[in-house]
Amino acid sequence: MRWSQAPHVVRGKNVELPDGVHPASIHIHNGRIQRVGPWEDTGVPSSDVLDVQDLFVVAGLVDTHVHLNEPGRADWEGFATGTAAAAAGGVTTLLDMPLNSVPATTNPRALDKKRRAAEGKCRVDVGFLGGVVPGNDAQLKALWDAGVFAFKCFLVPSGVDEFRNVGVADLEKAMPLLASFGGTLMVHAELPGPIKDAEPVIEGRDRRSYATYMASRPPAAEAEAVRLVVEQARKHGARAHIVHVSAAESLPVLSEARASGAAITAETCPHYLSINAEHIQDGATEFKCAPPIRSEANQAALWKGLADGTLDMIVSDHSPCPPAAKRQDTGDFFAAWGGIASLELGLSVVCTEMRNRHVEPVQLGRWMAHKPARLVGLEGRKGVIASGADADLAIFDPLTSFTIDASALQQRHKLTPYHGRAVTGQVRATYLRGALIFADSKLVGGPVGRLLSRN
Repeated sequence: MRWSQAPHVVRGKNVELPDGVHPASIHIHNGRIQRVGPWEDTGVPSSDVLDVQDLFVVAGLVDTHVHLNEPGRADWEGFATGTAAAAAGGVTTLLDMPLNSVPATTNPRALDKKRRAAEGKCRVDVGFLGGVVPGNDAQLKALWDAGVFAFKCFLVPSGVDEFRNVGVADLEKAMPLLASFGGTLMVHAELPGPIKDAEPVIEGRDRRSYATYMASRPPAAEAEAVRLVVEQARKHGARAHIVHVSAAESLPVLSEARASGAAITAETCPHYLSINAEHIQDGATEFKCAPPIRSEANQAALWKGLADGTLDMIVSDHSPCPPAAKRQDTGDFFAAWGGIASLELGLSVVCTEMRNRHVEPVQLGRWMAHKPARLVGLEGRKGVIASGADADLAIFDPLTSFTIDASALQQRHKLTPYHGRAVTGQVRATYLRGALIFADSKLVGGPVGRLLSRN
């Protein structure tokens, strides 16, 4: 297909609109969607129309959980390579996590340094999250006023010294402050207690065994942490979001919280939905993440949680590192860095699983674009094909099958647990505010992404 650089109208027979997938024409003016009309309604010369025929048109994905690590650890991933991967994956808006960069984004000065590091490098639109760490209570309102979209904290050690985990006393200070100005707290929900209790169980066991690593971070660590966050959110009238839900045991806690009126949302990730522990070989540290990937039965429960609304969305938790940090030479899961690099692959991986599970295509945009945009206050502007929204579009072929080749990825380091995996569904083109930024496996143009501010 010949891709127009900046079409006035994009039309197709499978356009994912808020009420379902329909034939439609998307009219674009000055980078925004002017209106959405019937398929035959173009009103412009044919040379200004991009007709994608049977390909799917979805809103550009919104990924609210991405670690780009710059400044300070750009040798892990940076704005240039990370946003290139996003463009290749149909992601047009991402939120950068506050940790793994140096300094961590825990005060306005660090936020300004991160913005300066990102300037002129981004191929997609990028917003920023602030951090909640012990002792930075006085910085939270200032970060909010400076334009961060939400806040992130850990209840267990984060893996980097610059971003310390919080305890109950810290939550008691932070939650009322966030509630006072409407900020959302994103929480890595694992508690140290159950992890400590698991130490005798795994003592002396093979550190190369995935079963040993999985046992070291039991589901109770997550479920109990979710319960704690729910209690704090309800007590202080605050909004909380549970990141990367991995354990089926967390789902009843989330469901009960919703029923009681607590302002709680939750996400899961492509790796929890597509990989299961039974297929992870000993020493295969490229699969390490925290919380860990769990059993096939657990995975089925997560899909059910998405279907019934207990889980709101799917985001990547893209967390790359230099290959040496994965310790593939020793296969030691406990020494390896925990993180999955998948920003470019999420749409294909999730689409494949949805086909296998007979899930309706309309859910794709809801889970990976609309609901993440709503979470961070970008609803109506991002993550939806509707009048007034930015003309961010992903053109997607749900029928093309291919085998993932890590060497072809745009991310800085070509290491992913998806290498060699057969998937069905491929991003053919990505448009950012109506301009072509990726087509047929190649980046197009330069870094035209903008730095977003909540303000």
